[in-house]
Amino acid sequence: MTVLIIILLFATLWLPHPAYAEKNILVFGDSLSAAYGIPREAGWVNLLQQELQRSHPQYQVVNASISGDTATGGRQRIAATLSQHQPGIVILELGANDGLRGVPIADIEANLANLIQQSRKARAKVLLLGMQLPPNYGADYTARFKALYPKLAQRYHAALVPFFLEGIAPEQFQADNLHPVAQAQPIILRNVMQKLEPLL
Repeated sequence: MTVLIIILLFATLWLPHPAYAEKNILVFGDSLSAAYGIPREAGWVNLLQQELQRSHPQYQVVNASISGDTATGGRQRIAATLSQHQPGIVILELGANDGLRGVPIADIEANLANLIQQSRKARAKVLLLGMQLPPNYGADYTARFKALYPKLAQRYHAALVPFFLEGIAPEQFQADNLHPVAQAQPIILRNVMQKLEPLL
């Protein structure tokens, strides 16, 4: 019996400390996070993994972003994704495609709120990446869309990057004027890291 206790004590001592256990950061977004039109390794999500390998090696980044995805689509797939990866942090980057399609603001808000709620239910911290739209649907729609992200962040006490693409010059976009080129990805990473760092 005494020998068994000693063996168990040694086994416990050799177990990894929880502080050094690997933790997943789930990036749940659309083409802006899926490296659309550029090499995948040049995308900001891959750059994030490289940065964390240096500064916070206990974190592993999982990129579950799908080009063309919407908040509606994300709502349908997030439960399975959360269950599979069990992230400690969810970086939520959705809603732009909904806005570009003129989806009612109330519907976008409800779907983003549900994504935050599901992430919180899975015990993950949430970082919400705010977006803005071109004025295709008029000033009122554009303003209400922009206000969605700070509104949701305040309601659910989520961390917020007010504008995900802040600081990117017009010439740093691809020909579609929607997706940043590879040279702009470090700017996106900097925007994200400013708000992600306190969550790590």
